[in-house]
Parts: sequence; C-alpha cells; structure tokens
Amino acid sequence: MMGHSHALSGAAVWLAVAPALMALPDAVGHPELATLTGPILTPPELVAGAVVCAGAAMLPDLDHPSATIAQTFGPVTWLLSKGVNFVSGGHRQATHSLLFSALAGVGAHLLGEHYAIGRDILVVLMIGLAIRAVGIGVPGRTLTSAIVNIGLTAALFFTFMTLGVTYAWLGLAIGVGCLVHVIGDCLTERGCPVLWPIKGRWLLPWDIGIKTGKAFEKQFLGPALSIAVIALFCLRLMPA
Repeated sequence: MMGHSHALSGAAVWLAVAPALMALPDAVGHPELATLTGPILTPPELVAGAVVCAGAAMLPDLDHPSATIAQTFGPVTWLLSKGVNFVSGGHRQATHSLLFSALAGVGAHLLGEHYAIGRDILVVLMIGLAIRAVGIGVPGRTLTSAIVNIGLTAALFFTFMTLGVTYAWLGLAIGVGCLVHVIGDCLTERGCPVLWPIKGRWLLPWDIGIKTGKAFEKQFLGPALSIAVIALFCLRLMPA
C-alpha cells in the first residue's frame, strides 16, 4: 500500500477501537490493568493517538531507505532507515511481521513509562511520519520538505503538550499502527512475512491482490479512508 493509505488506515482504526480498548480494564473488573492503557482518553489524547497511530502505521516501511518517509527529517531519518533496513534483512522482512508489531508496542510502552526523553523522541518521530505520509511537503525538494515537516511536527507536538496530552496509551497506539500496516500489506499482491522469522508470505484474502499505487487504491481506497477518518473524528468528538 501507499504511504497515505497506511497512515489513514492507522488513524481510522485507532479512532474506531481506542475508546473500547481504553475502557477494557474497568469493564473486566481489573483496574490494575489500567497501567497498560491509561484512563479513558480525553479528546486531545484521542486526536494525538490518531496521529501517533497513523505514524506508527508507517513505521514498518522505515526498512525502505528509498521510500519518501525515509526523508521525513532529512539525513536523520534516512540514516535510521538504512539501519532498520540492515537489521531487518531488507524491505518487507522482519518489520512486516506480528513479532515486530508486538515488540514495537511493548517497547514503546516501556519507553514511555521509564524514559520521558525517549518517549518524546518517539512521539515526534511518529508525528513526522504521519505528516509526511499524507503528502505534506514540496515535490522534488527533499531538504525543503524535511524543514517543513520539522516545523509542522514541532508545532503539533507542542500543541499536544499545551493541551495536557499524556502518553500512557503510547504502546497501544504503536502496536496497533504497526499491525494495521502488516494487515494492509497482506492485502497487496506481494503479501507479508507475517510469522517472521518463519519464511513465507501471507496474503489476506488471497483473491484480492491490491496493486500498490494503482487505480483502486488511488481512486477508491484513499478517498474512502479519508471519509472514514473524518466521520470517526466527528463521531468521537461529538458531545454525548
């Protein structure tokens, strides 16, 4: 799938399932589980979570140094992408698996719990990936696009800070976003190594075979996901 499809699907899934997931600890009578998800989301946290989950839905593609998102923050994200590519074994390998999704979610949760600076760096990266994925930038100007992205990312991050956003839900958003990416790529003709390190690529379902960047994705899937995100935003933020 293309970047904007991944990002929009991440935001849509977060808006659809986050309130129920965040309420789950109380619903099952185990409030001590709230340490994993935090309390019910405030409106700013719901929005921040959608942005972070959209960015996390791009995270597996940092294994592709030639991808647009690898230029999000210029040389910084390009070098990060080169490192991810080397460690993961190439594009659509380790990062496109259930194991990576789980480890990313757990790792983000532990980082958020114990290292505030690391948590903030991760949130900034997710915001930047989300902004870049939806196509904000200057065509043909990599450095200019990176500068624009840095400015917008900083503005959004400090807006969330001003609004009192906390990040007890960070691990959940990262894990969901990565999982959404894997499922999305399993709908394409190439599939994903879902059970990595076990070899073999999965396609779900086998008869769809969406071709990345072709008419169906551009003319139907992308607009449909955009409408879904807007509708879910309105639904979730509407006064009860």
